[in-house]
Formats: sequence, C-alpha cells, structure tokens
Amino acid sequence: MKIKKVGLACDHAGYPLKQFVLQYLEQKGYPVEDYGTWSDASCDYTDFAHALAEGIENDVVNVGIGICGSGEGMTMTLNKHQVVRAGLAWCPEIAQLIRQHNDANVIVLPGRFITNNEAEKILDTFFKATFEGGRHQRRVEKIGGTFHLVYKK
Repeated sequence: MKIKKVGLACDHAGYPLKQFVLQYLEQKGYPVEDYGTWSDASCDYTDFAHALAEGIENDVVNVGIGICGSGEGMTMTLNKHQVVRAGLAWCPEIAQLIRQHNDANVIVLPGRFITNNEAEKILDTFFKATFEGGRHQRRVEKIGGTFHLVYKK
C-alpha cells in the first residue's frame, strides 16, 4: 500500500492505544493527520470517525486507522461514507484479509481488547498487504452499490 498520509481517529476508550499508535507511525516515518480525540474524556466516537472519513473524501489522507473500545461503532460510522472501506481487525490475519480481499483503506482496532504489541503486529501486516484484485475486485465494486445482487432459487 502506497501511503501518502495516515489519518488517525479515536474516542476516549481508544485514546491510550492511539497514543501508542502515534509513536509507532512516527517511528515508521509515516506522516499523520490526527483527527482526535486528544484526551481520555468521554466523547462520541462518531464525531472523530466522520472527521477521518472526510479526510479521506477530501484526499487529505489516503489510509486511516480508527480506534474505539470494541472497534464496532467506529467501523459502522466510517462505512457510512462512500469512499471508505473500513475493516475491524483484532489479529494480523484479519488485517491481511481486509487488505487482500476487501481493499480496505481504513483499519479499525478494538482499543479495549488488544495490546500495544498486538496492535503493532496488526498494523505492520495491514500496511504490507496488497489488494489481490481479480474476483475480489468484482466484490469490492458491489459494495459501492454499483451492482445489485440477483438471488436465484
């Protein structure tokens, strides 16, 4: 994955892991756009997920990392945006598959359920993986609503 700039967003539950991820990204030399939150004070994950998605929509960043307690709320909110394909990953194997098969441009981490060490392995895998295309391209195109499924009995 060619990275122009990484967008980073979290809520209060994801804030501790976000601080680690910021250091990780700096060590790897990735430029970062931080969409918040900037403390562990209670907040709404949706505000920061929408900000990250808008960063992708406006071509400020081309890849993102979202972090909230379970990862689910952030993933759901991010995927409301047409240009975002966000996938929740709690292990390296899932991170690889969301890139290879789904061409995910945002990875979401469950901040309350993984360690810093696990997050590092997950992100390393996500950034190294490439989209396989082929049959997966057709499926990704169907996500965008361009195609409609026809069910046969």
